[in-house]
Amino acid sequence: MRWGTYFAVCSAVISIGLALGVTMPLVSLRLEGWGYGSFAIGVMAATPAVGVLLGASLAGRLAGWLGTTRLMQASLLCSALSVALLAQLQDYAVWLVLRLLIGVALTLVFILGESWINQLAVEKWRGRLVALYGTGYALSQLCGPLLLTALGTASDRGFWAGTALLIGGSLLLVGRRGAPRVDAQSVSGRGLPAFCRKLPAIAWAVMLFAAFEAMMLTLLPIYGLRQGFTQEVALFMVSVVVVGDAVLQLPIGLLADRMSRGSLFRGCGVILLGSSLAIPLLLHSPLIWPLLVLFGASAGGLFTLSLILIGERYRDDELVRANAHVAQLWGIGCLLGPLATGAASQWLSSHALPLLMALGAAVFVVLAWRGTGFEPVLAGAPARGD
Repeated sequence: MRWGTYFAVCSAVISIGLALGVTMPLVSLRLEGWGYGSFAIGVMAATPAVGVLLGASLAGRLAGWLGTTRLMQASLLCSALSVALLAQLQDYAVWLVLRLLIGVALTLVFILGESWINQLAVEKWRGRLVALYGTGYALSQLCGPLLLTALGTASDRGFWAGTALLIGGSLLLVGRRGAPRVDAQSVSGRGLPAFCRKLPAIAWAVMLFAAFEAMMLTLLPIYGLRQGFTQEVALFMVSVVVVGDAVLQLPIGLLADRMSRGSLFRGCGVILLGSSLAIPLLLHSPLIWPLLVLFGASAGGLFTLSLILIGERYRDDELVRANAHVAQLWGIGCLLGPLATGAASQWLSSHALPLLMALGAAVFVVLAWRGTGFEPVLAGAPARGD
């Protein structure tokens, strides 16, 4: 196994998490300071999701044309430029366009980076290696809000820090080998309905975690502020959720290599359902902090296990195609989650964020227990195409 390449690719993708962890809350807090409501902030949070859908449809063709490594580097540099322009052109309409471009570019990095990581991983360590990547990514998002707190939200230093991180991620990929071989003619984002029919629980888990991640970084700080917490405590709540995601992914990955991945997958869904329902009840008690840890860990476990299950099934073109479908589902989740939560928070319930997460977790639990198109993968089916 190419350990140097594995850690370089992980670090390049993780640089995105740190950059987003700094810039996404800053964008939301800046809009809040400008007087925009929850729905307008939700629209801004959802805009990169449109870029995700565009990026997923282009990933295979562009990778076949430029090569996986060069495309990932170019995408990271394009994202760095877009983040820098957020600091220079502070206008709502312009920010929508820039966030769209960021969504396209970073989607290409996620699709190819996660495919590359899964391609490198040996089967007996797949759970741990994918979980190690997930842990690193979650820790980067944890450090993002903490770094933003240290830099302050009154200035644009958070945007410049994000720019530097993305440039650094591009440099880490110089000279790396072993990426998935991609045929520009055969790989595309088509076939999503068939993918969802075959793997409905995995498809829903990806959408649910995408909605979770978008809402945690953009709307959870606003939720905390409107429930009476200070800005510092609201940002700390985001960090605690990400701590739960980060700290428990490696144990989840270890368990995934040693027990039924189906049982583990279902268990994460049940814990996410219970913790989501409990947040409004325990929000102003000391128990909210361990509850937020469980909330983050169970949501992160759903995505980590989804990647593990996909990686054990596909290789090369098929693996990139499957991850393109994951990106499309991610885009749908990022689009619908903040929009629905922003609207519901403004017009229905101040606790819309945890309650909508509970609804999504309940749907996952039903799909996972039905097991349609699900159990054959968990049983360790050999790699095969669509």
